[in-house]
Amino acid sequence: MSKRVIITYNTHDDKAAALADAISALLSDSGFQPMFFDGKALDGLRDALCMITVGGDGTILHWGRLAAMCGVPLLGVNRGRLGFMATLEPSDIACIPEILSSDFTVSRRMMLSVEIHRADGSCETREALNDVVAERDRSSKLPEFRIYCGDSEVSRVQADGVIFSTPTGSTAYALSAGGSIIAPDMECVECTPLCPHTLFSRPMIFSVAKPIKLRAASYQGSVVTVSVDGERGIPFGDGDELVLRRFDSPLELIEAGEGFFGAVRNKLMTPLK
Repeated sequence: MSKRVIITYNTHDDKAAALADAISALLSDSGFQPMFFDGKALDGLRDALCMITVGGDGTILHWGRLAAMCGVPLLGVNRGRLGFMATLEPSDIACIPEILSSDFTVSRRMMLSVEIHRADGSCETREALNDVVAERDRSSKLPEFRIYCGDSEVSRVQADGVIFSTPTGSTAYALSAGGSIIAPDMECVECTPLCPHTLFSRPMIFSVAKPIKLRAASYQGSVVTVSVDGERGIPFGDGDELVLRRFDSPLELIEAGEGFFGAVRNKLMTPLK
């Protein structure tokens, strides 16, 4: 079994950097081989026991795609505000060597392959762990979003936008927009309209057996962009098509503490008590 452990952290947070140094020292003292990772030496990543991220959910989103493509399990240590995907808090880091020395369990998280087919025949591709959001510019008129499952049209809705989330992303933007919490081991896509101009539009859940597609029809020059896992908005115009499929490689999150439902109870339900 490899003893190499890759460490990444939120480079904009000095406390995350200090915590990463402390984790590295703990691992060295326990016989592991910690290595700070800059995203370039992929050979060292593929042979690693796991990757540890120190930061919030955004840090996991940033590094999770690479971990999934290289088949490396990921353990998150929370230095963010919510840190829903991070299973450990800073006060828990002393248990990391014990976790990695055991037969740890992982939660396999489905990811999405994101294709944007342009009207001119070109195509852009991305991968998403959380969600894909198509939304209008704040100053634009409401466009019409057309949603398809395979080749069958499902819905047309005038709205501020549409969120397509994985089960992992169901506890993020989709939840705030009125979507459901979905168990993370399911393989499906939740479609949640953003402020639809209708009384009858509700979130829908699709199987990933067929591709999910979206087209937008502008109205009086409305502008639409697509964001993948919260990253920069990609222009999305009339004649373009968004196609979502299950990505071949899931992300494996190392489970610690009380797991997914413990996080739901402790981080999302606590304010209701």
